Amino acid sequence: MLRQPAYRRTLLFCGLIGIPVSLVAFWFLVLLHELERLVWVDWPHRLGWSNPPWWWPLPPALVSGAVVALVVLRFPGRGGHVPAGGLQPGGASKAAVPGVVLAALASLPLGAVLGPEAPLIALGGGLALMFRDLVRVPATGANTELLGAAGAASAISVIFGSPLVAAVLLMEVSGVGGPQLFAVMLPVLLAGGIGAIVFTGFGHWTGLKTGSLEIGLPAPSVLDAGDVVWSVLMAVVIGAAIHWIIVGGRIAARLVVAHPLRNTVLCALGAAVCAALYAVLTGRSPSDVALSGQSMLGQLATDPHAWSVGSLVAVLAFKGVAYALCLGSLRGGPAALFLGGATGALLAPLPGLGVVPGVAAGMAASSAAALRLPVSCVVLVVLMVGNSGTVPVIVLAAVVSFVTTELLSQGPGIPVFSDGARRAPRPASSRP
Repeated sequence: MLRQPAYRRTLLFCGLIGIPVSLVAFWFLVLLHELERLVWVDWPHRLGWSNPPWWWPLPPALVSGAVVALVVLRFPGRGGHVPAGGLQPGGASKAAVPGVVLAALASLPLGAVLGPEAPLIALGGGLALMFRDLVRVPATGANTELLGAAGAASAISVIFGSPLVAAVLLMEVSGVGGPQLFAVMLPVLLAGGIGAIVFTGFGHWTGLKTGSLEIGLPAPSVLDAGDVVWSVLMAVVIGAAIHWIIVGGRIAARLVVAHPLRNTVLCALGAAVCAALYAVLTGRSPSDVALSGQSMLGQLATDPHAWSVGSLVAVLAFKGVAYALCLGSLRGGPAALFLGGATGALLAPLPGLGVVPGVAAGMAASSAAALRLPVSCVVLVVLMVGNSGTVPVIVLAAVVSFVTTELLSQGPGIPVFSDGARRAPRPASSRP
């Protein structure tokens, strides 16, 4: 393939396209971050509150639901894929880019319990095709698919901070290798994780050394049996919980299809009510529930005692319900890292379970259950944690959670909007 001039030209063009796509994705993420800070930090401070008051999520949710519903009804591409359906990079379209951007801006900074992954994939793929047409490269089925995937990878690597995660994620989502990919990779991941535990355990117990590729970096804390056992059990529970939350999101999506404008607004307001009730009951900021929570993971792992047990239970309960409502109505990515990390922090006092392994295993289990991409989730969480000693429990948690979700009933499918959902036809007049 590399000997074919057409493929080499496409490869070069993909590299060149990565420059403008990544720049646009960077400023898109900056805009999302600044809008989120403006709505949830700057405006409350200017009005004299250290934290947003309990009712603060309600007005943004009303705006968010109305704007997203109008984008779904009026814009090509309907603002992107329904989050409850997972990440779907296929079918890149430049016509869908305006709707994707507008729906994401109306969802993520205004309180949607979602991440920016799905909008970035759609944005990157659409922009790649747009730049192709600007330079008048002939459009073919092969380069459309390849450029769409390359643009999506370029955009998604901005949020993950690593081209490795982007490449693995796009490989899994695109279905390269089909079902055989999972049939091969799951046993490999599981055996590799168990092998790492065995080597770690025997090396710690016997004091003997084996030849390895270690380069002398400081060794992390050694995992013990409690970390492994609790991580596996926790992965089963988290995988089942996230699965049924996503089923709830699919049910919400079916309600939205029946009446897009009204039910999108109601779902957004329902998520906001969850945030408001959480703030009333705990005295904490409603933004703990209203946003994706990924920015709070570092604080949760380094200072879990800043959260009381009651606050952690409350944020898991209310954020879970809000997450289901947003999955079926608003637009964004379905990653559920915070829910898993908070569960790991809550269960960290269990005998033999440390905070870092618990949080790491929780994030791996929740993301694998939500995205159904175990290899990508392992790579992502390993890079996020930055601790090679937790790799075995991350691998085991991701595999166990993925298998758990696949064995459960999958629930209703994602409904398809009919053409009549855009604008209901007027009834015929009864006058002669």
